[in-house]
Amino acid sequence: MTAPALGISTDPGTVPELLAGRRLVVLTGAGLSTDSGIPDYRGPGSRPRNPMTYSEFVSGEPAQRRYWARSHVGWARMRRADPNPGHVALAALGAAGLVERLITQNVDGLHEAAGHRGVIDLHGRIDEVVCLDCRRLSPRDELQARLTASNPGFTEAHSAQVETAPDGDAAVEITDGFRIVPCASCGGTLKPHVVFFGENVPKDRVARCYAAVAALTPDDALLVAGSSLQVMSGLRFVRAAWKAGVPVVIVNRGATRGDDLATVRVDAGCSETLAALAACPL
Repeated sequence: MTAPALGISTDPGTVPELLAGRRLVVLTGAGLSTDSGIPDYRGPGSRPRNPMTYSEFVSGEPAQRRYWARSHVGWARMRRADPNPGHVALAALGAAGLVERLITQNVDGLHEAAGHRGVIDLHGRIDEVVCLDCRRLSPRDELQARLTASNPGFTEAHSAQVETAPDGDAAVEITDGFRIVPCASCGGTLKPHVVFFGENVPKDRVARCYAAVAALTPDDALLVAGSSLQVMSGLRFVRAAWKAGVPVVIVNRGATRGDDLATVRVDAGCSETLAALAACPL
């Protein structure tokens, strides 16, 4: 199969025109949440980031101290983020039965906060914590309270003008002396319930995403919103849709790794484009 000729548009109205009457599977990325105050990884103007890898995290307490100190400050901000018009628009489309399945690469939980149901959190949820020993899940707010009690004043001392990444990592440079806490059940090592770089997405989660895309026909469409598709965890679903002859529409500021597979890429903001989509009768 040859790739479709790539079209690039800056008109948000292009999206409802292309998607009228089609069932949708939606794949979202960090660019969708920028209007909620959460910066993305690779959008225009984004600074280079070096997220902690899984192997680094499990290497021992120094890496875990660094991660939790920075994340402790970042979570204090991230938990206050609200859904933006893009999240709200997708939730409305889902409630209207026009979105068959929403797959998100984001870990911020803002789709659910906007009222979207049946979301596949491809990379997990930052508002959950897992014990690497007993596998117990617990709320992030519970851990935040324990870390605050063990490190009084740390957030206030380090939060001024510190940038936060999409995974909640804050650019705190000095983390020596930060006290991490163990699992309240078994005393094991706690990790955010998210997929780190170098860690595999659970197979059953990947299978659910593939199944959603496989259920589409050429009369339907895959809509990508706010992802540069630089990592294979999202790009593979775009490739699967393209191979099946399903139209792929990408909304993203800047080029993506999936551009040569797309029917069109709309170079515009997700909030305005998705709001325009939700406002049009489909």
